[in-house]
Amino acid sequence: MTILVTGGAGFIGSNFVLDWLRQSDEPVINLDVLTYAGNLENLASLDGDARHTFVKGDICDRALIDSLLSTHKPRAIVHFAAESHVDRSISGPGAFMRTNVDGTFTLLEAARAYWGSLEGGAKAAFRFHHVSTDEVYGSLKPNDPPFAETNPYEPNSPYSASKAASDHLVRAWHHTYGLPVVTTNCSNNYGPYHFPEKLIPLMIVNALAGKPLPVYGDGQQIRDWLYVTDHCSGIRAVLAGGTLGETYNIGGWNEKANIDIVKTVCALLDELRPSAEGPYSRLITYVKDRPGHDRRYAIDARKIERDLGWRPAETFETGIRKTVQWYLDHPEWVARVQSGAYKEWVSKQYS
Repeated sequence: MTILVTGGAGFIGSNFVLDWLRQSDEPVINLDVLTYAGNLENLASLDGDARHTFVKGDICDRALIDSLLSTHKPRAIVHFAAESHVDRSISGPGAFMRTNVDGTFTLLEAARAYWGSLEGGAKAAFRFHHVSTDEVYGSLKPNDPPFAETNPYEPNSPYSASKAASDHLVRAWHHTYGLPVVTTNCSNNYGPYHFPEKLIPLMIVNALAGKPLPVYGDGQQIRDWLYVTDHCSGIRAVLAGGTLGETYNIGGWNEKANIDIVKTVCALLDELRPSAEGPYSRLITYVKDRPGHDRRYAIDARKIERDLGWRPAETFETGIRKTVQWYLDHPEWVARVQSGAYKEWVSKQYS
């Protein structure tokens, strides 16, 4: 048996592949187009590991998807591949529509044809696991209860709208065609291998370089934070035991304001890598808020706990310390992913 993972060189996808192969010997076919956020450095520890097959390719390429399915005959598709940065979706929404909407549609159609060709136990066992986000639910007011799976969709950015569209496609392919799907909507992930354009790695990298730490607006935007390996274990739980057609919210039970996250990172860096210039909090700089910036996200993860027995293993305090320490221990990773030389190397390897 094997599984097909899309977007498996990105932040969450690569953590999932690494975690999967720590837990199991079941092989992984890893499909990633290697955009700026896809990084083979994340998977360097798997070099020479016969359980891991990397394929550079686009989820919009139906012929490629069909070929991978017919050749490797996976028992499941775990679909991470997505454009995910809100700021980039505001300045260039087209890429988000293509990858998140068209790409998911292409995968669903390929999966439907493949599943239809299976028989007996193989057909009954097949799963299409769609990985989504809490941002599809919109924004919460300060006293609103956290997002539950029954919340209406109210996406407010091109990114969240594209993910909402993909969620609806997955649901429709289950109800119309019977495709055996499960969907997970996660809160904000953090941890190793996070591309340094997102809040936590950006703060770590900028602070170490003595650069400003930009905080949108008043910094009081609240997010629920989920350590990435906890997300991976939640996905494994849903893939193994989730009810077909159901959605499961995966959250960390860690609501934090952005400014508090930044101050926590600064305090940890003061402890672990003090600066001769003084506390890192001196670098905090408030900048103009971005358009349509949702005020609060929070996940109600009781359903996955009740139905599947999953809870996060990390508290925010343990997870954020591990994250800061990982970036301190891997400066070469940061340098490579930020350099043009890395992209040139990838281009030569997979031309």
